[in-house]
Amino acid sequence: MLLATGIGHIIVIKGEYYLGIKCWSLFLIVGLACITVSLVVHSPFLSGSLGIIGVTFLWGIGELFKQKERVKKGWFPENKNRKH
Repeated sequence: MLLATGIGHIIVIKGEYYLGIKCWSLFLIVGLACITVSLVVHSPFLSGSLGIIGVTFLWGIGELFKQKERVKKGWFPENKNRKH
């Protein structure tokens, strides 16, 4: 769970940097897909892992918007090449 959360935070930072907050819908789709698949998988380890990954992506949606604010505050670099 800690590994998924750590990687999720990196994905949020890179996602906001390269795509902006418009990638939130991708996070929603991936998160719901992982949770849905976790409900039909028979392996407890795989099911739990997919569920945790799915929740991590759903958590990432809120973090994307928080990351935008962190960039505005100057805590993280802004991608000057990305069109707004």
